[in-house]
Formats: sequence, C-alpha cells, structure tokens
Amino acid sequence: MAEKTDARKFYPIAEPDIGELEIEYVTDAVRSGWVSSLGRYVEEFERGFADFCHTRHAVSTANGTVALHLTLAALGIGPGDEVIVPTLTFIATASAVIYAGATPVFVDSEPQTWCLDPAAVERAITPRTRAIIPVHLYGHPADMDPILDSASRHNLIVIEDAAESHGATYKGRMTGGLGSAGIFSFYGNKLITSGEGGMIVTNDSALAERANFLHDHAMRPETRYYHSEIGYNYRITNLQAALGLAQLRRAPELIARKRQIMNWYREFLGEREDLKLNPSMPWAESSFWMVCALLPSRIDPASMMTELRASGIDSRPFFKPLHTLPPTRKYDNGGRFPIAEDLSRRGLSFPCGVKLTRQDVEFICSTIKRVLDNQTSRA
Repeated sequence: MAEKTDARKFYPIAEPDIGELEIEYVTDAVRSGWVSSLGRYVEEFERGFADFCHTRHAVSTANGTVALHLTLAALGIGPGDEVIVPTLTFIATASAVIYAGATPVFVDSEPQTWCLDPAAVERAITPRTRAIIPVHLYGHPADMDPILDSASRHNLIVIEDAAESHGATYKGRMTGGLGSAGIFSFYGNKLITSGEGGMIVTNDSALAERANFLHDHAMRPETRYYHSEIGYNYRITNLQAALGLAQLRRAPELIARKRQIMNWYREFLGEREDLKLNPSMPWAESSFWMVCALLPSRIDPASMMTELRASGIDSRPFFKPLHTLPPTRKYDNGGRFPIAEDLSRRGLSFPCGVKLTRQDVEFICSTIKRVLDNQTSRA
C-alpha cells in the first residue's frame, strides 16, 4: 500500500493548473487596461477555440449555461417548443431550455456510455420537438450517429452540451462540432478553465452572427446604442479570455494528463470486480473530465464519502436525475428512467485534478479499496 507522505494533505475533486503562461497573459490583459469585454484576448480565444473544435465559428460567453441559452435563443427556440434532454445531467442543461420558454423532455441514459439513450430519444419525439441536446457526460461522448440520424429524419436541431468534454472525440471528430452547434463551459473545475466562461462553436455562419448580435445587448455594430430588439449581456471579459487562451494553448498537455490519471486509476482499481470505472467505448476518446465509479448496490455512497473525507479524499455523488428535482420534476410526464436512477444512486466521482501524481493516485485508490472493504463487511 502506498504511504501518504503528508498526513494533512487534502485531495480535492479537481483544481486548476495555473502556470506561468496563464499569469503572463492575465497580467498583460490587466496592464493593457482592457479588462472588460473588449480586448485582443477575446478574439484570440474565440479563434483558437474554433480551431480546437474544427469548427468555423466560436462565440464566447459569460458561462456555459448562458452559452446554451444563447444558442437556443439564436435558433428561435421558445414557447410551444419541446427540447429533448437527458434526465441525468447537471441542471443547467434543462435550465437553459426553461429560460428560453421551451419545455424540456427528459429521456433515460444508456448503460454503456451513461449518456442519453438514442432509442429513448426516438421515442420521445413529438410534433412539438424542435431540438435534441445530447450531453457528453463526465467527458465521454454520447453515441451521436443515431441521434443525428433521428434529427435528420425529423428535421430537428442538435445542440451538443459539451461542457464536460473538452478534447473528447467521437469517431475521430471533436465533440462540439458534430451537431448544429456545441457549447462548452470554462468553470474552475473544467479541463480548460477561465474561472467562469463559456463558448458556442458552430459551422453555421448565420447562427454565429445571430448569437454574436444577441450576446451584446442586440446592439447593431454599425450604429452605436441602437438596439432593434432585447438582447443579453452574455459577454466574456478580456481577463477571462486571457486565462482561457493560455489554458487552450496547453490543452494537449492537460488532456494527456487527464488520460494518464485515468490510466492510473484503472491500474490500481482495475482488479476490483465490484467497481465499474468510466465507460470507454471503442468509437470514442473520453476526456475523463471526472474519474467516476459505480459502486455495488449494497454500498451507501454517502457513508463511503464520509469515510473517504476522513482520510483527506474528496468525492462527489453523480448528478440527481432532473425528473426528481423540485423545479424540474413537473416536466416529467410519467416516464421511466431506470438506468439514470441507478447510475445516480450508485455513482461517485474521485479526485482527478491534473496536478495529481502517480503516488497520489495510488494512495487514493488504496484508500478507496480499504473503505470499500469496510463498507462491504458491514453491508
């Protein structure tokens, strides 16, 4: 068993890796005086992120939630429209749909990927359906081809919620650029962070132009302070973009590190038949935003989290299915979601910050095994 070298050390779920390049760019932005939504780093971040996703356009936003709302608004999705979303996702996916005045329609997950089930998507389509939002959950891509096929046959829009999947690929293609649009988050725990921030990526020039217009108060660029309609203040700042651009330029290093950390977890926990680690389908390359495991049904995740915390190891439960939450349960029309409910009930996430060393992961895994054995003996 690996020995813990510092008894006071705490292993958080995630933490950003801020290096000299980030400090250089942010300092330069501060010294330039361009600290709000104008400045060279905004444009460079947008251009660089579009290249990263292999899309023609990128529109930066204040965060990932408003990126999704702005995309829906720019596409004209609103009251009377239905948007299909997985029930197992962070609430922001449904919140953005509700902000737009549309109705979220929940579908179950599939056990292989933990992402929304394409067959359930097909069954959920009605004459009011306008869009599908697949979520690349915990960094693993949803199975996009059947989703895109359903969308094509029913003339629907596909918006990827790629907030957790920076650098992940589906059949060799970057997530975010597979549908009509994709959105990303740059929150502090994301693989690429700007503290707060988001991005829309798309190959649709009209969509990008509309989103750019709406996200700055719907102000006509040729006529200052002329607003032809109500828009939004959804802009990113030059300071955030400076941090995000530096992170983006280090993206290959950060992505490789995430995958290495996942490999260490598989090395140290792979022999445990009572733990199922992150999915890894042959047609996908996950970014492993979170290192996750499904516990045996007899184990209480909350009790396990408490024991891990006592050893200095943070852990998190999976998201709560949206059809069970007070503000969104009213959108559940009596559907059944057994896979999502099982995943949520059994899932835990473990520390996965890119600063972790092999020795750190070995200690974390030895502690997980010890706690799991303790829990099993008491079950």
